[in-house]
Amino acid sequence: MPFRSKAQRRKFAELLVEGKISDETYEEWNRSTGRKELPERVKPKKQVRPKAKRASKAKARTRR
Repeated sequence: MPFRSKAQRRKFAELLVEGKISDETYEEWNRSTGRKELPERVKPKKQVRPKAKRASKAKARTRR
């Protein structure tokens, strides 16, 4: 199964260093990926829009 992104390749390398996956597993994935140019991430991160600031009720009222 090939890597789908650079981030996934980095994660597998981290798992390899920690000893959570075998060297054979990493090499198998690496060989199946080949020399493809991978995207940084498969899905772009969602952009968080800041919430609109609401005026407080005291400021919104007009004086009579």
